[in-house]
Amino acid sequence: MFNKVIGIIKTVYQNYFEIGATIGALLIVGMAVVMDRLLYLDACPLCIMTRYLFIFIAVVSFVGFLFKRTRVFSRLLTVFFGVLGLIVNSRQIYLQNLSVEEISMLTPNCGMPLETQIEYFGFFAGITRAFEGGPTCAEDGWRFIFNFAEWALIFFIVFVCASALKLVSRR
Repeated sequence: MFNKVIGIIKTVYQNYFEIGATIGALLIVGMAVVMDRLLYLDACPLCIMTRYLFIFIAVVSFVGFLFKRTRVFSRLLTVFFGVLGLIVNSRQIYLQNLSVEEISMLTPNCGMPLETQIEYFGFFAGITRAFEGGPTCAEDGWRFIFNFAEWALIFFIVFVCASALKLVSRR
C-alpha cells in the first residue's frame, strides 16, 4: 500500500508536476478562504499576501503546464514566489512569537486591509507597511498542530524544494 502511494507521488512529480503544483496551491488558498468563512476569522495583511503568493504559484505553474517551452521559467518563478512566501511567513511567525510587551510596541500597520494600504500609500509602501506587521498579525488564531502561517511556511518549503529539484533535473 505504501509503495503504491509512493509510486503515484513519483509519477505525478515526474510527469504532472506543474498541474500538481497548481492544484495544490489552489487547494491551500481555497482551504484558507473556507476556514475564514467557517471560523469567522479575519485575515491580516500578511495572510492576504501569503494567499496572493500561492495564487501566483498556481498561475505560473498552470502556464508552465499549458506551454511546455516555459517550464524552466515557470519553475524559476515558482522558486521566486516560494522564497517570497518563506520571507512573508517567517516574518509572521516571528511576530506571533513576540512577547506581549514587544507586541504592544509594534506600530498598528496591520490595522488596515492590504488593499486599502496599497491604495492609500502606493504599492511598495503599502506592501512594506503590511510586511512590518502589527498586533493583529501577531495573533495565533486557528491551530491544527501548527497555525496557518506555520503550515504555509511548510508548503512554501515544499514548493521551493520541489521546483528547485525539477530545475536541476531538467525533466
